[in-house]
Amino acid sequence: MFNKMMGRTRYVVCRIMLHLSGSEVAPILGVLNRSAREAIDAEGDIEVMGEQLVAICETLLQYDEYWMSAANEGDVFWEEGEAGDYVQELFTDSAQRYLSEPPENYSDADASFSVPVTRNVVVMITVAYEGEVAELEDDLSNIAALQEALKALINLHYKHKIRAVQVHFSPAQLGDELTNDQLLQHYPDLIPL
Repeated sequence: MFNKMMGRTRYVVCRIMLHLSGSEVAPILGVLNRSAREAIDAEGDIEVMGEQLVAICETLLQYDEYWMSAANEGDVFWEEGEAGDYVQELFTDSAQRYLSEPPENYSDADASFSVPVTRNVVVMITVAYEGEVAELEDDLSNIAALQEALKALINLHYKHKIRAVQVHFSPAQLGDELTNDQLLQHYPDLIPL
């Protein structure tokens, strides 16, 4: 409150990682890829990015029975530049985790038209916003808290408080597979829900 009176703006940068597992999680990749195309076409327009964030959060909430593990981190800043630097740091870290490999034995000459369907999807959402949102600044290692956090992200869009949005996901497309070994190797900070 004192900082608000002094004209200082509170910036929060947070990242939520969510691992979904099961034979029915692959359709999420369609929503994620469609949102990515919309965001690219909009050239980073924050309103469109927010709309896509809402679509992703709503989809994740519908798939909550497949949530297996999660992690979250973040920090509070009083300088916009420092918040931007942290967003970039989380972006780089998320991009480095963005690993999935196509099946080794796949070839175009293969007579089979089937593609392997991944049983694991990891979604990493990084958001910078103004103000204070208790649901996002808490330990999200249980399903109820995570549900409230995703709803809070949706509300941030409608309140026009979002300053940056980044979404990474692995595997990148249908046909790629994120194995359990890759999951352990690239996402060691995930906590079972």
